[in-house]
Amino acid sequence: MSALLETKDLKKYFKVSNGYLHAVDGVNIAIDEGKTLGVVGESGCGKSTLGRAVLRLHEPTGGEVYYKGQNIMTYDKVRMRELRREMQIIFQDPYSSINPRMSVQEIIAEPIIINKMFKTRAEVFDRVAELMDTVGLAERLSGAYPHELDGGRRQRIGVARALSLNPKFIVCDEPVSALDVSIQAQILNLLMDLQDEFGLTYMFITHDLSVVKHISTEIAVMYLGMCIERAPSKELFKDPKHPYTKALLSAIPIPNIEMRNKKIEVIKGEVTSPVNPKPGCRFAPRCPNATEACTAQTPEFREISPGHYCACPFAQ
Repeated sequence: MSALLETKDLKKYFKVSNGYLHAVDGVNIAIDEGKTLGVVGESGCGKSTLGRAVLRLHEPTGGEVYYKGQNIMTYDKVRMRELRREMQIIFQDPYSSINPRMSVQEIIAEPIIINKMFKTRAEVFDRVAELMDTVGLAERLSGAYPHELDGGRRQRIGVARALSLNPKFIVCDEPVSALDVSIQAQILNLLMDLQDEFGLTYMFITHDLSVVKHISTEIAVMYLGMCIERAPSKELFKDPKHPYTKALLSAIPIPNIEMRNKKIEVIKGEVTSPVNPKPGCRFAPRCPNATEACTAQTPEFREISPGHYCACPFAQ
């Protein structure tokens, strides 16, 4: 199966007062058509910036982004606007990402009207009604405004809007982190059902490992702008290789009283500054296995078993 989307040495730096903040630094990922890549890591690791850089919402500093085998970094504004019909995003906060002065019907219809998908207004709103039914929004809510709805319904508006142009690839930027646990399950199941029905491909960004295990085919772990481990979902949870990944997995709460004595690998030490980072492993100051070699040069992101990549010299 060929990759629908692939990045090669993708970089995104932000100019700050004392240099450049390396938000995304040389990331290589590939997502097969109809599959889901989960992107995990702690706050500030560059997950959301990676998703935006892939869509060129943040213009990358360097590297390449391939969609259906074409390097979209060479596209001008006209070609990118055409491509955005196929590449959409669901934002983290369902309230701040939608216009509070528009009704549910108008919010979902907006991208359809802008892209002139239909000739008549009746066809537009027939499509809106179809999308509302698809994501589980009652027809009676079509004239409601965002402040009148709960978080789950607002996020369903975001999902409907992302689906409105019949995309092939969607970046899901922490789409359930602002929702209650019961509503999280509803939105996750909705996204998985939509993937099966329409053959969608997802980049699912989250800091919640239990969520990413539920939805992802493959998982990429990020730390300070770099992808440090990537593997199929089941294999990553069964046999993590990088010390940071092991610490993340050990911190997942287990609702089982028999596991109360489970050892948790606590990450100690200070986080390295992402501004003008020095060569070497960025996790080394917090890693219990670090040696002088780890700080001398950046470890190679290498394949240690079929489909399992890791940027740690001690990973076997």
